[in-house]
Amino acid sequence: MRPSGRKLDELRNVSIETNITMHAEGSCLIKMGNTHVICTATVEDRVPPFIKGSGLGWVTAEYGMLPRSTGSRMRREAASGKQGGRTVEIQRLIGRSLRAGVDRLSLGERQITIDCDVIQADGGTRCASITGGWMALRLAIDNLMDSNIILTDPLVSPVAAVSCGIYAGQPVLDLDYSEDSEAGVDGNFIMLENGNLIETQISAESATYSRDQLNSLIDLAEKGTSELFDIQRAARH
Repeated sequence: MRPSGRKLDELRNVSIETNITMHAEGSCLIKMGNTHVICTATVEDRVPPFIKGSGLGWVTAEYGMLPRSTGSRMRREAASGKQGGRTVEIQRLIGRSLRAGVDRLSLGERQITIDCDVIQADGGTRCASITGGWMALRLAIDNLMDSNIILTDPLVSPVAAVSCGIYAGQPVLDLDYSEDSEAGVDGNFIMLENGNLIETQISAESATYSRDQLNSLIDLAEKGTSELFDIQRAARH
């Protein structure tokens, strides 16, 4: 039995509220259970120096957790003068995951920065950031197309992410913190809508896992991301 009472293959309650800020070209608040993340997209007519003149666009991301997004107050990373290794790793993951769904030539030489700010954390913050980040990116591209700034949609596929793991000996979908903290195996799965994998991050925490269990986790991830793609589509309209 899962602490939440959910079925083994059941997502937490997921909602995406769009256009939550007045300034960003695209924005949303994604809630996956008690994990809540604000995602905003900023469009700039410039690209990093390493691709300048190539005709290619760029999508990047920044990630952060507010001080009281967790049970006790965390010190702001800005106060220490540098980002922690976990933060850097997560924002790089978000950026490369979203770029997998983008035709950068159609985007043209412009950069879109996705900011993901965790306002409440209960496990799966990087997955929620990727799923919500794609929604903010989608809305920003819609605005560019509505304004005739770009004529061809550069988004070739939606991107979504979900956690899966082995909890109490059973493969489960979408771990919350109580499960994540005690899982024998913990993984994050980032996918395109056609089921192709962008990235998997799976680690044995207190137990190893078999090939059959790995296949079960991938099956759960496919089911979970399929439902997330439906939620993204519904939020866009």
